[in-house]
Amino acid sequence: MIGKRLKIARAASGLSLRALSDKIGNLVSAQSISYYERDMATPGSDVLLALADELDVSLNYLVGDQDMTVERIDFRKKKITRRREVARVEATILHDLERYLAVESILGMPGFDWDKPREAPYPVASDLREADRAAHLLRNAWNLGLDPVPNLTGILEEHGIKALSIDLTNNIAGLTARVRRANEDIVSVMIVNGKERGERQRFTIAHELGHLMLDVAPDIDEEKAAHRFAGAFLMPAEMVWTAVGKHRHAIGYSELFALKKLFGVSVQALAYRCKDLGVFNDALFRNLLRDFSRRGWRSPPYEEPFPLPAEKPQRFERLCFRALSENAVSEPRAAELLGISVHELHCQMAEPP
Repeated sequence: MIGKRLKIARAASGLSLRALSDKIGNLVSAQSISYYERDMATPGSDVLLALADELDVSLNYLVGDQDMTVERIDFRKKKITRRREVARVEATILHDLERYLAVESILGMPGFDWDKPREAPYPVASDLREADRAAHLLRNAWNLGLDPVPNLTGILEEHGIKALSIDLTNNIAGLTARVRRANEDIVSVMIVNGKERGERQRFTIAHELGHLMLDVAPDIDEEKAAHRFAGAFLMPAEMVWTAVGKHRHAIGYSELFALKKLFGVSVQALAYRCKDLGVFNDALFRNLLRDFSRRGWRSPPYEEPFPLPAEKPQRFERLCFRALSENAVSEPRAAELLGISVHELHCQMAEPP
């Protein structure tokens, strides 16, 4: 049965039933495709290949685990309203996650949802500073200490959150999703916009962690709480005080950009964190934001100088090469999982990057 996957892929393409029938050379009618989507009929292999080719999805995606469904997608910043874009994101999540879970299964790795502290979700009922305490709690639970975290996606994946990089529309910084498999636990997935700069990706990841960690009271702004959590998670107070000082009335750009590199955040995020901690007084904070706006750093495409490298999830690829090295998968299967040719696989195995 391919109904669920076929319907998602067709919605992602923006094609009507009639248009899809025309695109595959009228191998089958629009009515037949409707039957496939409702699991009232099964296409032959030639039609299945034609559908996969036209919809730009793999055959494995169409015939994959039909019981794996995206239960919820939470978008940061602006919600995707176009059904086509929502379907494209959902199809990509299912396709990438299915391969991810497949290689974990091949290697005998147990599946589990993310490694959250016993105290989560942490209540934020009266003061945004409670989000700071939640960030400190998570850092302690994950044994991160107080130092800056150089590889956020790596940390997520160590603790059970699947990280994916997907090119999203410019108004979406990132999102989290909950995917359910039949008779199995929920899988938490975090997606970063592959088009964004590293500093924005990192803040998005920390912001989404805030949504996972916090239980925000109705009278508290949930987005502000998640922002506060993100700042505290990326820039622990003790580290800020050590690197910047307790009270500052002035700061130069050379120092700001050195701190940007140290913490892996934008200078705007750094300014907000220092203001929240009382390090920057109101006058300094306002002057900095005014100058950031004048330079165009606070509006799209948010291009500050010295962009940080993009966050690139690596665990899935690493597991694929591990499975190949241990003869748990064949070369064609490893290449299929990675979405590359066997020749490319040989090159990557034989030569250093």
